[in-house]
Amino acid sequence: MKMTAHGDFLIELTRFPLLAPMSCYLVREDDGLTLIDTTIASSAGAIAATAGQLGLPIVRIALTHAHSDHIGGLNRLRERFPGAEVLAGAREDVSHSRTKPDRLLEHGDRVGSLEVVHSPGHTPGHLAYLDTRDRSLIAGDAFVTRGGLEVVGTARLLMPFPSWFTWQRPLAVESARALRALAPSRLAVGHGGVVDAPLSGMERAIVKAERALAKKQT
Repeated sequence: MKMTAHGDFLIELTRFPLLAPMSCYLVREDDGLTLIDTTIASSAGAIAATAGQLGLPIVRIALTHAHSDHIGGLNRLRERFPGAEVLAGAREDVSHSRTKPDRLLEHGDRVGSLEVVHSPGHTPGHLAYLDTRDRSLIAGDAFVTRGGLEVVGTARLLMPFPSWFTWQRPLAVESARALRALAPSRLAVGHGGVVDAPLSGMERAIVKAERALAKKQT
């Protein structure tokens, strides 16, 4: 996996960065690492090895949503880190995973230094996580940056799959607007690179998605 550090706390881990990027994130905390998402099952070893290189244990595994490219490595990572707390959205269906959450999260909850932001649309219980120390926003599939920053559900050629599997596009746009209102300093997503100073790009993407919805409704 490709490893890229962003600021003091965020580490991006990406499978297939050139073809079909899938990213998960390690967040440094005083007591170890919070892992956000797990990509696919075969990534578990590389994720664990990265934690080893950093000399820190994974103490929490927090999910943005339960699609297989985000929770595929969960079972293997729980085996490697049996003491890690597993967290998922209270409105997200994780019944197809052998590993069940230890704690269900609601909007406004805290996961270490991260504030939980309910951001439904891509899935009913989709969550984003805002680092209160530097305002990095780990947004799962609420946005996609592969081939340009877009709200999930917007038609695209380079990374179509998140849009194909979006549950409610109007709600996804509402959530994107709410995430933009948080004024994040950087935007980290499941598919595509991390974007620093993302506010103008997020605004353009939201306006584009709103126009597409309005056109579809007329």
